[in-house]
Amino acid sequence: MTLHAVIAGGSVGGLFAANLLRRAGWTVAVHERAAGHLGDRGTGIGTREELFAVMRRAGLTVEPSIGVPVLGRIGLGRDGRIARRIPVPAVTSGWSRIWRPLKDALPAEAYRDTSALTSFEQRDGRVFAAFADGTDAEADLLIGADGLHSTVRSRLVPDLKAQYVGYIAWRGVVEEQEIEPALRDTLFHHMVFGFPAGGMFLSLPMPGPDDGPHKGKRRCHFVWFRSATDGELTTLCTDATGKQHGLAIPPPLIRSELISSLRRDADALLAPQLAALVHGTRQVMLQPIFDLESEQLAFGRVALLGDAAFVARPHVATGVMKAALDAQALADRLAADSIDAGLAHYDSERCRFGHWLVERGRHIGRTMMAQDMNPEQRIDILMREYGRSEEHTSELQSRGLISYAVFC
Repeated sequence: MTLHAVIAGGSVGGLFAANLLRRAGWTVAVHERAAGHLGDRGTGIGTREELFAVMRRAGLTVEPSIGVPVLGRIGLGRDGRIARRIPVPAVTSGWSRIWRPLKDALPAEAYRDTSALTSFEQRDGRVFAAFADGTDAEADLLIGADGLHSTVRSRLVPDLKAQYVGYIAWRGVVEEQEIEPALRDTLFHHMVFGFPAGGMFLSLPMPGPDDGPHKGKRRCHFVWFRSATDGELTTLCTDATGKQHGLAIPPPLIRSELISSLRRDADALLAPQLAALVHGTRQVMLQPIFDLESEQLAFGRVALLGDAAFVARPHVATGVMKAALDAQALADRLAADSIDAGLAHYDSERCRFGHWLVERGRHIGRTMMAQDMNPEQRIDILMREYGRSEEHTSELQSRGLISYAVFC
C-alpha cells in the first residue's frame, strides 16, 4: 500500500521532506500559501557538507556553482583596517540556490501554490485537511513545514508563540557590479565582521541569480543587528500612510526616512567598506529576531518540521540546514519503523537538538548585545563562534542529542 503525505509549506523544509519521502515510496502533495515563485526570495546562507549530503540523498546534483568559497573571517575596525583575521574556510550560498532544485525535482502536480491550510482533523489514523483554494486532502501524515507563523502549530498548540528577543536585523543584498573593484577582494573572499556599539554587522558573499540579467554574477549579503524595543519595532513596522504591519513589514513599505537614517548611521558607525554595502543595496529588509521552542513535534499523524518546530536566532546559521536535517530524520524514522513509532522517535530526537540549538543562539545573541563585556573578548567570541557548530558534533552525539544517521 502506498502511503501519502500532505505537506503544508513549500519552502525548503517542506521540499526536502517531499523529495526524501518520494524517494522512500510515498506520494506527496505540497501546499504553499504564498502565490507565485519563491525562487527569487531569501538571501545569503552559510552551508556545511551535511546540507549538500541531504540534497544528494534527495536525488539532486550539487554543482560547484551552488556556492562561493570563502577563505576565512576578518574583523574590521571603524577605520576600515583589518583588526582580526581567522582562517575558517567555508562555502556560502543563497537560499534560492537550495530552493530551486528542490522545487524542480518535484512533479508539477505535487506542488500547489496559493493554497493555504485552513483546517485539519484526525480520525482513525488518517488526517483530513482543507485549504483556502477550495481543495481538501486525506493522508496518512500531515507535515507542518509552514514556518515561524505556522498554521499547523497554532492549531495544535495555540498558546505557543514566538518571542521577540529585543533586537532586529537590517538586511540587504548588493550586486557585484555595484561594489567598487577595490573592495571586491575583501568582500567576496571573506566573511566580514564589524562591531559597532550595541550590535554587530556581518557580510558574506553569495552566488548570484541563476537567471536574469545578472546571471552568474556574485552578490554580497549583509546583516546589521541592532537593538529595538517593542515600541521601536512597532514604529519601524509602520508604513508612510500610518498603517501598522504587526511585527514585520514588506520591504517596499519601509519608510524612506528610516532608510536614510540607517545610511547615516552606517557612515557614522561602520567601517567604510561596510557602510558602502548599506548604501549599495537596492532594497533594505527588516527582520525582527525571535526565539521559538516546541515541547512536542508529533501529534498523532501530524508532525512539525523546520521553523514550524523551532526557531533559533540566525547566529547559529543553520536555518536551511536544520530544515534539511529535520526532513532527513523524519524520512529515516518513517522508513525504519511504523508511522506511529517513527514519529515518536523523530519527536524525541529533534526536540533535543532543537532545544540545544535555540540555547546556542541565545548564548551568541547575549554576547553580541553585551554592554558589560570586555570588547576584545566579545569580538573574539563572536568571530570564532558565529555560525559554527561543527566542533560540537561529537559532543552532541555523545550526549544523545543527535544520531549518527542525522549527520552522515
